[in-house]
Amino acid sequence: MRRSLALIVIPLLACVVLAGCSGSSKPAASSSGSASASGSASASGATSPGANTAVTATGVFDKAPKVTIPKATPGNSLTVRTLIQGSGATLTKSDALAANFVLYFWQGKSSSLKASTYTASPTVIGGTMLPGLESALIGKKVGSRILAIIPPSQGYGTSGNSQLGITGSTTLVFVIDVIKAYSDTAGATGTQVSAGGGSLPTVSAKPGTAPTLIFPSSAPPSALVTKTLVKGNGAKVAKGDYVIAQYVGYIWRTKKVFGSSWSAGSPFGFVIGASPEQVIPGWDTGLVGQTAGSRVMLSIPPTQGYGKTGASQAGIKGNDTLVFVVDIIDTLHQP
Repeated sequence: MRRSLALIVIPLLACVVLAGCSGSSKPAASSSGSASASGSASASGATSPGANTAVTATGVFDKAPKVTIPKATPGNSLTVRTLIQGSGATLTKSDALAANFVLYFWQGKSSSLKASTYTASPTVIGGTMLPGLESALIGKKVGSRILAIIPPSQGYGTSGNSQLGITGSTTLVFVIDVIKAYSDTAGATGTQVSAGGGSLPTVSAKPGTAPTLIFPSSAPPSALVTKTLVKGNGAKVAKGDYVIAQYVGYIWRTKKVFGSSWSAGSPFGFVIGASPEQVIPGWDTGLVGQTAGSRVMLSIPPTQGYGKTGASQAGIKGNDTLVFVVDIIDTLHQP
């Protein structure tokens, strides 16, 4: 459904926070990916004792930090420091988090900034993370700033990841501001007002699980249809907001699921109405004005989905109508 996570930050490099993410240059139909979070031993070689402890990051929470990395070879151990102590909920393995971060590649005695969400929007980190990043974040509190220096053995191993420009000796340096946390089973919290039906699919769901759809025998609508199933009482979604959502997507023709954040194990974050777009047009149009806590069904014609080209990797043809059920978990207004 989404464009690759990388397009929310900068090409490819945001994917490094995860064990895998989509590499499509078009809005992807599912969150399957191929980047491996290998835990194999780091590349051999001498390290500079204490080099990791000399890394510093200064500045206020949720503003881009000033990071200083010494001109020395990084140590080969995972180094984690809490630079700002938050007072929110403690992160667990079942949480996803909305965060801002900077990422540096530290190679030999040189380092360089590779990604920063502070100049764009936050991103959701969840699902299967790199081992070192998971170790750095679990047990920390919302509102914290975390410095994580991740050696190859806790990142991509001796094989690295050529797509991301990571070699077998690349150390990753993150400074992460944890803004909010969300359970991987978070969903709509409002009052049910409809189950769909009629000319639209009928929707059923149990708390904490993906909704299921039963399709009518009639042809799909020719225009975009937005149907509120659960009405939340949170803030309204406005163009430019960063939205955290769960979704399941069906192809009307096959009546089969082609993508789901529920099965990916983490909510999905995106900027609505962004340019270039981060989601298909039917989402940008159909979700604006809806409220956080709501569950919304979107019947999206090809012109507001994947267009005449479709998305062959997901089995979507150029004339396919798509049906999404989207749970709007939260919306963060961008400055």
